[in-house]
Amino acid sequence: MAVSSSPASSTTVPTHLLVVDDDTEIAQILSRYFGSHGFRVSTAGDGVQMRHILDGDPVDIVMLDIGLPGEDGFSLTRNLREHWHGPVIIVSGRGESVDRVVGLELGADDYVTKPFDLRELLARVRSVLRRTAPPVRADRKADASRRL
Repeated sequence: MAVSSSPASSTTVPTHLLVVDDDTEIAQILSRYFGSHGFRVSTAGDGVQMRHILDGDPVDIVMLDIGLPGEDGFSLTRNLREHWHGPVIIVSGRGESVDRVVGLELGADDYVTKPFDLRELLARVRSVLRRTAPPVRADRKADASRRL
């Protein structure tokens, strides 16, 4: 979960995960699983739907398949890096070393091959979110621990 706070109040908002996969069964499995772990999940079947969601709603992390209809996941990863600066995890059936290297070099934060273990994928998402979260100043950490 991402924490959003303002001087007036402190609220917890769910981390918004966008799953981009044309396989509706996989998208539904990921949506249910991550939803049950406190994430808000949106799904898109292609790049057009992905862009529509990104244009209309703040997204915290994108999980992206490579083999999509129309524009492939590599091209979408490149586009995300040019126009959006959140974390991207590629989840693909393409498990060759060259595919993983290309995905990571295009800017993906992680690359997971299908089939995958849902618990491992959740751990990888949480890890990427930790690494990409804005740093918290030491004095804010101390203030927060004193309030507990």
